[in-house]
Amino acid sequence: MAEEHPRATGRRGPGLTRRGLLKTGGGVAFAGLSIAALKLPMFSVDGAKQDPAKCRATDVSATSQELIVSNWPAYIDPRKKATSTVSVFQDRTGISVQYTDDINDNAEFFAKIKNQMGSCQPIDRDIIIMTDWMAARMVGLGWIQPLDPSGIPNVHKNLIQPLRNRQWDPDLDYHAPWQAGLTGIAYNAAKVPEVRSFEELITRSDLKGRMTLLSEMRDTMAFMLRVVGANPDKFTEAEWGQAIDRLSEVVASGQVRSFTGNEYIQDLAAGNIVACEAWSGDVIQAQFDNPDIKFVTPEEGLSLWADNMMVPNLAVHQANAEEWMNYYYEPEVAAKLVAWVNYICPVEGAREEMEKIDPSLVDNKLIFPDNNDLKDSFDFMPLSDQQSQQYEGEFNDVIAG
Repeated sequence: MAEEHPRATGRRGPGLTRRGLLKTGGGVAFAGLSIAALKLPMFSVDGAKQDPAKCRATDVSATSQELIVSNWPAYIDPRKKATSTVSVFQDRTGISVQYTDDINDNAEFFAKIKNQMGSCQPIDRDIIIMTDWMAARMVGLGWIQPLDPSGIPNVHKNLIQPLRNRQWDPDLDYHAPWQAGLTGIAYNAAKVPEVRSFEELITRSDLKGRMTLLSEMRDTMAFMLRVVGANPDKFTEAEWGQAIDRLSEVVASGQVRSFTGNEYIQDLAAGNIVACEAWSGDVIQAQFDNPDIKFVTPEEGLSLWADNMMVPNLAVHQANAEEWMNYYYEPEVAAKLVAWVNYICPVEGAREEMEKIDPSLVDNKLIFPDNNDLKDSFDFMPLSDQQSQQYEGEFNDVIAG
């Protein structure tokens, strides 16, 4: 696939596939790190669980200068350029990177690797990049290797505060965010007044039949939980019931035109819809062509998510993988990457480095939000497999009408 800049092509970075389409429901000791001291998530997960202390391979990084990375499409600066982040990493470290963009959907990728990972067989990758909820699921299944903190000092030093202390891995034992984004509201200012809240989005009469919500259960239901007064980070079965019932009422009223992936952005720009639930990265790209497209922080807050680098069981180049993670947490490298992909940069200090690369992006709050901008941000509570299947099934029943 040609690696053109998304600004030039109108591409929205990883786009629809990266944010997901949920339509269905031999080991050695890790030197200096006690697996017993690490905190695996305590929520229940059905499936082929493994013990990452036993399902691990000998790390051959010292003698094999290689690294295999699986990421989402269009989620990195052009790799073939001599000055690209990948080229500089290879030149600096001597590590040859085999980079593939073969992750098109969280559930699809999980289905592709589950038989091997569930039976402690290698998937021939050293780094995989998964969205929070799927990352949590894989960590819960014991499919991910613990990281050596001494190998990723930049991650522990430079990760922005809002992405710390995630419920499923609060101490960064298993993950390092690659990029992050926000779910909020977008509207066309040439068509309608500002939409200030999710409650307005799902009730305002001038938006009836002219607005869309996301087909990603966790994105949409996080806001529905906020609408009924619940906390998406920690909610009860009864609160879930209230939120799904409220969504059912909204759908029955005819307020929602459709539930979409990020094709909503073309409809918004064309005027086919006038407001929608939206992802920040899409809106940034749309604004290059249409400044009337606005992103709003709803009164209910913002949903903050990340796509996360992790080392799968039986990876044989873990030290090389950690060197890659540490490299991308250098502020100058992080700034070069985010100047291309236009998502939220997870690295402290990158904003200052952006002054040298593209000053027009320095004050973009969708790339460099400050802690105050994210003070009301929220995540979605980690779910067991049973909960996930139930909630996705109920959600899909509602959005199918």
